[in-house]
Amino acid sequence: MNQKLKIQKHFTNKERHNEPVTYQNTVILENDTEASILYGNHDKHLRLVRDAFKIQLVARHGLLKLEGEKERVDKSKEVFSKLLEIVRSTGRLDSEDVEQTIVDIKNGASEETAQTIDVFLKGSFIKPKTEGQASYIEAIKKNDLVFCIGPAGTGKTYLAVAMALSYLKSGRIKKIVLARPAVEAGEKLGYLPGDIKAKVNPYLHPLYDAIADMMDIGHVKKYLESDLIEILPLAYMRGRTLNDAFIILDEAQNCTVRQMKTFLTRLGTKSKMVVTGDITQVDLSVGELSGLIDTQERLINICNISFVYLTKADIIRHKLVQDIVDAYES
Repeated sequence: MNQKLKIQKHFTNKERHNEPVTYQNTVILENDTEASILYGNHDKHLRLVRDAFKIQLVARHGLLKLEGEKERVDKSKEVFSKLLEIVRSTGRLDSEDVEQTIVDIKNGASEETAQTIDVFLKGSFIKPKTEGQASYIEAIKKNDLVFCIGPAGTGKTYLAVAMALSYLKSGRIKKIVLARPAVEAGEKLGYLPGDIKAKVNPYLHPLYDAIADMMDIGHVKKYLESDLIEILPLAYMRGRTLNDAFIILDEAQNCTVRQMKTFLTRLGTKSKMVVTGDITQVDLSVGELSGLIDTQERLINICNISFVYLTKADIIRHKLVQDIVDAYES
């Protein structure tokens, strides 16, 4: 109770900005925990929004009342709506999230711009280039398990890796785990020359490529050596429980039903999981059902699981790729 009174007193000083109150709006909070995360330590998130838009805030009884000029209040309400999406999907909120959201709303950023993904390369940001990709990013933010199905070149893996690096950079997760089935070798890699790293590298190289686009080589080496980023064949996921992690399974159309179940049950607390694949390019033995195809019937109606379907309209590789996809479809 004392905390609520303190917040109310601090944010109802209407002479602070010498502006008359002409408009009000309200943000409704679901519980005290959500309010605590949204407000930040010592209400620092509230202060950032208040100072950015020169409004007054009254926080009391699960309600956050916004007062000021209509345009400023409306923009502030939009900021809080975006921040609550982050809180409700991740259970966390950083000052960087607040500051970036304020910048996006102040600049009148489109939904696509607001979805800019901050990765490790200084000055480098990843953005969705199609509506399908934008929907994919939103699904990852709002759900703990996302399946992304679509043809080659639609950014399925690339955007998942970008989101994973963004979550690692912001501290929302503690590690990234990237996995791929090594179908051609039946995940029995012993006959290949070299140590385990040399055996699986041909299958995992696309994941290294995606990371290398978003981190400098020094960071890549450091994070791999410290296991902050793990890249491994699917067979080596058995028996693990992954907490505080962002887990990606690539080329999932080449998982069997049993392998898919094994992988999905690795999901631990405070973790996100993204499964990507192209169900038109299954390399399993004839008669073997793809685990990715199977999930569409088994898991489609479960809460906090999202299926995103990208199409040839989302292909962002060379323009010939779309023509090639069309040719094979016909």
